Amino acid sequence: MVRLSILEQSAISAGETAEMALQHTLSLVMEAEQLGFHRFWVAEHHNTAGLAGSSPEVIMSHLAAVTKTIKVGSGALLLPQYSPLKIAENFLTLEAMFPGRVDLGIGRSPGGDAATRLALTDGLRKSLSEFPRQVDELKRYLGNDPVHKVTAFPSIDRQPQVWLLGTSVKGAKLAAEKGLAFTFGHFLYPAAGKQAISTYKAEFRATPYQKKPQHMVCVFVVCAKTEEQAEKLALSQDIWLLRVEKGENSRIPSYSEAVQYPLSVRDREKISHNRSRMIIGTPKKVKAELNALSQRYECNEFLILTNLHRFEDKLQSFQLLAKELIS
Repeated sequence: MVRLSILEQSAISAGETAEMALQHTLSLVMEAEQLGFHRFWVAEHHNTAGLAGSSPEVIMSHLAAVTKTIKVGSGALLLPQYSPLKIAENFLTLEAMFPGRVDLGIGRSPGGDAATRLALTDGLRKSLSEFPRQVDELKRYLGNDPVHKVTAFPSIDRQPQVWLLGTSVKGAKLAAEKGLAFTFGHFLYPAAGKQAISTYKAEFRATPYQKKPQHMVCVFVVCAKTEEQAEKLALSQDIWLLRVEKGENSRIPSYSEAVQYPLSVRDREKISHNRSRMIIGTPKKVKAELNALSQRYECNEFLILTNLHRFEDKLQSFQLLAKELIS
């Protein structure tokens, strides 16, 4: 039996507002806790009109305040653009307020195009090659170990678990070297997954805070009562993802809008390729494919990402998954 968790992007549907998308996120975390999902992570995106989740720490504090047991986390914070000290302070504060329920997911993503990256750093050109050093400093700050004579406060006896989101063998190697838990982004680049996870497990170096390798896999899932319904719902996600990758409208289209989208031969090939990042079908089919992925990746936990036009359909997708794999 695999463990299920959720990655939420607070995607905005056509005809809705950012406020509505964030309210859906709040409703989803409360339902997820009742259904037995283990974690609920929120993503970070900038300069994207169709995604409301630009401030994970703020969203996390609200989600944790309206729940009691489910873990809340970031997936994944853009460490290259920020100060390790400030991230440590934010997450130590969250951990102090919600003991044992906070995950700190970090990533090497630059956070967008060149203009967005510069805006995030207030005009300072930061190199992605500094990421390993930043990881080291973040770990030290979280462990109450001063860096450059500066200590991160509040000083508490615990620290949030640190996860590194990666999509390559290089990312897996870094997670292993630094003794971090590892999330593989199958929903982004599935091809390197098996090798990345094998590398992570083989090269993992234990630390006092992470004594054994621990990994999970993030995948797009659309679940419905019938195959026909699942495919119909997934079309909105297909067109949404295609438009995002083409730099077009980044709000989730309705089915009627999606079915009218003019598709070139290249677009159809891209949609077909993107399906390798997804699992779509009935509860039994999704369960079988997740179990197959579990064997392929030797993992027992999945982060599920679902972006559908109607929140009711998205909620039902998670409810069906929970009934089939959790209950």
